[in-house]
Amino acid sequence: MDPTGKTSVFGMGPSVLCPALSSSVFRTNLKRQQRELYQRTWETVKRTTRKGQSADGVTIIPVLQRTLHYECIVLVKQFRPPLGGYCLEFPAGLIDDNESPEAAALRELEEETGYKGDVAEWSPAVGMDPGLSNCTTHIVTVTINGDEAENVRPKPKPGDGGMSLSFQCLSTSMVWWSGEGYGPFVFF
Repeated sequence: MDPTGKTSVFGMGPSVLCPALSSSVFRTNLKRQQRELYQRTWETVKRTTRKGQSADGVTIIPVLQRTLHYECIVLVKQFRPPLGGYCLEFPAGLIDDNESPEAAALRELEEETGYKGDVAEWSPAVGMDPGLSNCTTHIVTVTINGDEAENVRPKPKPGDGGMSLSFQCLSTSMVWWSGEGYGPFVFF
C-alpha cells in the first residue's frame, strides 16, 4: 500500500517492485459515467512524485557527433519486467526536487551512459502513455562531442540506487534495425 492507502503498483509490494518506485506510483481503478448511458472502469497508474516541477521526468535523445563518423543516437539496454525482456530505449529519468529539465537530462545522460553533452532543445511536458498513466516528461535533445577526451571511452556512472546499464549507438541514417531479441524502441 502507498501512503494514501491505495494498492501499490499492480498489487506488488516493495520487495517485488523497485524500492525507489514503490512510494512514487500506485495503481487505482477509476469509474466514470460516460454520457449517462453506461459506467466504465479504467485501470490507471499514477505517479505521486511531481512537486512543483513542470513534468515528472526527462527523456533524452542523445546525438553523438564525431569527426569522420556518421551521427548516431545513443540508446540504453534495460531489462523491463512487464515485457519480460530487454529493451533499447532513450536514456530517461525523474527530475529531482529543485532541478531543471536541462540539468536532469545532463545528469541522467551521464549516469546511464557516461557521456557529457550540451542541451540543444527541449519540449514542453508531454504525456508518454496518457491512456494508462498521468506521467509526463520533457523530451530533451542533447548533442555530444565524441571527440572530447571525456567522451572517448565513457562509462556509466549510476547514482544512488541506480542500475548499471549498457548502451549502444545507432546511426541516424539507419531506417530499419533488426535486433537480437530486444523489445520495441522508437526513433522520433
